[in-house]
Amino acid sequence: MSALKSKTAGARDKLADLDPAQQRLELWKFRRLLGWLRSARGNGTSMISLVIGQGDQTSRVAKMLVEEYGTASNIKSRTNRMSVLSAITSAQQRLKLHQSTPPNGLALYVGTVVSDNDGKEKKVTVCFEPFRPVRTSMYMCDSRFHVGPLEDLARADDAKYGIIVVDGKSAMFGTVCGSTKEVVHSFSVDLPKKHNKGGQSALRFSRLREEKRHNYVRKVCEAATRIYISPTTAMPTVRGIVLAGAADFKTELTRSDLFDPRLSAIVVCTVDVAYGGDVGFNHALEASSGALSDLRLVQEKKLISRLFNALGEANDTAAVGVEETMCCLEAGAVELLLIWEGLEVREAEADMDAASDDVHKDGNGNDNCDKGDNGGECERRPLLLDRLVQEHSKYGCTLEIVSDKTQEGSQFCKGLGGIGAVLRYAIDIDAHLGRTEADMDAARIFDDDSLDDVF
Repeated sequence: MSALKSKTAGARDKLADLDPAQQRLELWKFRRLLGWLRSARGNGTSMISLVIGQGDQTSRVAKMLVEEYGTASNIKSRTNRMSVLSAITSAQQRLKLHQSTPPNGLALYVGTVVSDNDGKEKKVTVCFEPFRPVRTSMYMCDSRFHVGPLEDLARADDAKYGIIVVDGKSAMFGTVCGSTKEVVHSFSVDLPKKHNKGGQSALRFSRLREEKRHNYVRKVCEAATRIYISPTTAMPTVRGIVLAGAADFKTELTRSDLFDPRLSAIVVCTVDVAYGGDVGFNHALEASSGALSDLRLVQEKKLISRLFNALGEANDTAAVGVEETMCCLEAGAVELLLIWEGLEVREAEADMDAASDDVHKDGNGNDNCDKGDNGGECERRPLLLDRLVQEHSKYGCTLEIVSDKTQEGSQFCKGLGGIGAVLRYAIDIDAHLGRTEADMDAARIFDDDSLDDVF
């Protein structure tokens, strides 16, 4: 027991020492790496997924790889056998670099990946210590990589909230987690109005109306329990609940004895919205932004709104588009740099020293192209996003990667090119770029009409 404690005593959350912006960036890079590993495919069973849990012994894993090497020697297909043996050998060589398991564990992915573009095979090695302790060990030899033990680390900081939008016409149940929102269930209802043209007494009509409203509230409460309460743990699956809607249905929910007490205890706020359905969902998310300040979607809305406000002031304290933003970066005037996570802009083609089919990926999922025996060249067009993620600190700015999941995010990505910056001080961008009045009239990035559409 004392030996185990000594090996796990250094385990800690490596993100805890970073500021919030750096934490979000590191989490984004980790999720991106997991996404690449999850989508990678190979031929046969030549892709090894090895996760060593916190406190596990590298000697045990090394012995297991020796046994796997002997088993793989009996594979009938020569091509598959050689690929598997090569992957196991690479895993053994990489494991020798670690005399003991790192405090947070170790993740090692080795295999031959088939490119989707040209069908070429590349040998890939990914080895890193997770930023948080991983307690599950795993070994898989398959045609794809398995990242199950690491996915919980990527979701650790994503608080999940439930949003219920209810009015006299419909009820909608959704969830918001990080930068992802989802409508889980919805149904419509036809409730009687307060008045009737006749055919029955006013007392009878009122009684029938109240009965249907009561049944509607019951149905909403039962659906909320089914959606937001786990049947296995009997505990809520969300951190909090936002109740939204028109009229007083949302108030009736909170007061009703039918509303599950486990959900009633985690209601964070009740907001008024003028519409139901998807529109009401978006309005409820915006109206509850104060209570959901730790939600990534809310943070993205505030960041992009800050850029929009700077653009609306027309005092040269904002830049949009690749050309203007890069100009301001080089001038050292950028305070906040916003980039869309799906930005596909690439830099000019560069001839890089080294290339072969042996490509190693680092802990951020980036290719390190090493010179091989054939002495070939590795020609790529790197993504501008990748370079700015690695080098933004030298410009002295804060980098935030945003999605297009919000209305503001969609406007930023589609209308403003997916890249922009808030500046520390006003700068004459046209003068820095050498633009003349004729150039600005001939090639204006945004005219007055397009700005009106954005704002």
